[in-house]
Amino acid sequence: MALAFDDYGRPFIILREQEQKSRLKGLDAQKSNIAAGKAIARILRTSLGPKGMDKIMQSPDGDITITNDGATILQMMDVDNQIAKLMVELSQSQDYEIGDGTTGVVVMAGALLEQAEKLLERGIHPVRVAEGYEMASKVAVEHLEHISHKFTFGANNIEPLVQTCMTTLSSKIVNRCKRSLAEIAVKAVLAVADLERKDVNLDLIKIEGKVGGKLEDTELIYGIIIDKDMSHPQMPKQIQDAHIAILTCPFEPPKPKTKHKVDIDTVEKFETLRLQEKKYFDDMVQKCKDVGATLVICQWGFDDEANHLLMNRNLPAVRWVGGVELELIAIATGGRIVPRFQELTTEKLGKAGLVREKSFGTTKDRMLYIEQCANSRAVTIFIRGGNKMMIEETKRSIHDALCVARNLIRNNSIVYGGGSAEISCSVAVEAAADKYPGVEQYAIRAFADALDAVPMALAENSGLQPIETLTAVKSQQIKENNPCCGIDCNDVGTNDMREQNVFETLIGKQQQLLLATQVVKMILKIDDVISPSEY
Repeated sequence: MALAFDDYGRPFIILREQEQKSRLKGLDAQKSNIAAGKAIARILRTSLGPKGMDKIMQSPDGDITITNDGATILQMMDVDNQIAKLMVELSQSQDYEIGDGTTGVVVMAGALLEQAEKLLERGIHPVRVAEGYEMASKVAVEHLEHISHKFTFGANNIEPLVQTCMTTLSSKIVNRCKRSLAEIAVKAVLAVADLERKDVNLDLIKIEGKVGGKLEDTELIYGIIIDKDMSHPQMPKQIQDAHIAILTCPFEPPKPKTKHKVDIDTVEKFETLRLQEKKYFDDMVQKCKDVGATLVICQWGFDDEANHLLMNRNLPAVRWVGGVELELIAIATGGRIVPRFQELTTEKLGKAGLVREKSFGTTKDRMLYIEQCANSRAVTIFIRGGNKMMIEETKRSIHDALCVARNLIRNNSIVYGGGSAEISCSVAVEAAADKYPGVEQYAIRAFADALDAVPMALAENSGLQPIETLTAVKSQQIKENNPCCGIDCNDVGTNDMREQNVFETLIGKQQQLLLATQVVKMILKIDDVISPSEY
């Protein structure tokens, strides 16, 4: 397979254990790579758009996930092929950077690979195809900039943001409540956004879910919810103007670091030890009371004795609160996390207008609401739903909507959805192809054809005649010179996406084209695949 000869004509082997490896090279390697990429795109193609279908995935330990979010589907599929893994990473990088459009980017890459295959069969060199694609993607990205619209929004005028988030949510399971969820997402983002710096820290938005109730009960809380209750059932369930001590030190006597042994041979010694321990607890509780704390939130647990003492001293407490939640509580209430009791001072207490415990339904489930905080820059979206899968899918959908709202705050340009931007780019790229001499012209035309795959998939998933619908919309765009004509997926009766209020973010669309082109270029340049052969 990989023989070479030395100066004396003696053969030697370059690859170790070559009989255990299989090798594809040249056109065969490219075709097998393209086939793998197309297979992944074909899986996601049916999930595109508002009428896209959902996929159900079962993990090895029997957990079921139902979703139509491209990144989640590919993450959960256990992909083995090297090229298919590239497509999975492509969808993830779109998810990390933009948060939305993860299905579209894979469909786009699959279409580009399909067109490239035809060109390779005609004998065009893969590098020339890749260069042609690069030129075409530049034309398409510039054209997107050209057809984009800027809109203004403010704290009082959030309608444009809500409309764009509704477009994202319309392709999810939760589309019946898309208006209310979009408003929740936009309000949450604006609560934590720094509009002067055009920056949004999504870590300050906590998404919490609880099975039960219905999707319409989902609410936005300007504060923090933690899935805990008061440590003692007789502690007050509601505290007004709470001063919160946030502790990461346990309520227990200190333990020496060295190995030690205490011999207790009389009742008096045991009594002394018990009193000493009680004094430790007393001092700890007193310390909290002295600085004016009316609620203690502790990262660790405390035993029944400490719990009883806290109850007697009328100091409500919450135990076993996670580190991330402690940080969010500290940010929201303006408090400081205290690692040792000696460091506890009045300035380090967090302040909240209301802390209340709320129970749900007939179950004994209770959660703690910390509201009216000193610094309301940390918010919680609390999701209700009929079952666990519904809540998980709603969390993913809300995450997409939050990302879209964040992108619009960073860059307030939009393009129209429904495949209109792709059709318009396709027309522009087709027109630009004539200006380029040489073989690249074929690749640029192929790129224009590949752009039509997204509107075609939208039409197909909506139960329309794909080719007829696409050609009708394309001719309408050219005739009216209107880049807002797209596929009427919801059968509203108009192709104009402005009237249907279907928007997408400009940076999301540009990122899709650039990422898809990069991955396809990478796949086309591979002409040798050496892999361990199957036993």
